[in-house]
Amino acid sequence: MTTSDIWTAETARRYDTPGEGMFAPEVLGPTVKRLAALAEGGRALEFAIGTGRVAVPLAASGTAVAGIEYSPAMIEQLRTKVDEATIPVVHGDMATATAPGEFSLVYLVFNTVSNLLTQDEQVECFRNAARHLAPGGRFVIELWVPELRSLPPGKDATVGVVEPGYILLDTYDPLTQLLTSYHFTFDETRDARLGRSNHRYIWPSELDLMARLAGFTLESRHADWEGAEFTAESRSHVSVYRLGQEV
Repeated sequence: MTTSDIWTAETARRYDTPGEGMFAPEVLGPTVKRLAALAEGGRALEFAIGTGRVAVPLAASGTAVAGIEYSPAMIEQLRTKVDEATIPVVHGDMATATAPGEFSLVYLVFNTVSNLLTQDEQVECFRNAARHLAPGGRFVIELWVPELRSLPPGKDATVGVVEPGYILLDTYDPLTQLLTSYHFTFDETRDARLGRSNHRYIWPSELDLMARLAGFTLESRHADWEGAEFTAESRSHVSVYRLGQEV
């Protein structure tokens, strides 16, 4: 299954859940606040900007935002919220596409770097971020920690989420670091909808090495956008890398 298969017009129409899930104020608020602070008044570039979940409120808070997005359907959905003059977007791959100008912040949220399915592509994503940044600029990645510790011997799947109307099942291939997520949504009827997406999972230490190859140094790592301590039990992290500076 390719990126084009996943981010279709139907997916774009169903992507936004205003006020709920990843669109909930308690999720978006800290994200936007931290990114605005890290931009330090400069321009911000979002890789895989999608429908503007983060970019729209970040721009509304006073930060100049641009984006790169592979899916025309997602860009079309974004355009129902803001025009090109407000948030310019380049159609292309976040590992290779170029947005005009120089930025103080590049960010990549909600595990999206894992949509690049090879290590080479993920390294190129770091290098592309470096190409867009001014010296000392920051690259921010939000990413989950692989849950292989919860994988029983001889099994290749974990249940990630169980909620009313939703179950997430992840299958792992440790040799290739490829993961397939199966999203089951259902109601009180006997019918259910299955969504599927492919990812390449990355350990934090591997992410740091990718950053070094592109000229970055890890500045900070926290368990969430509000600055909680990152520990061995953390399920995700927000990592901030600085370009061309030892910290």
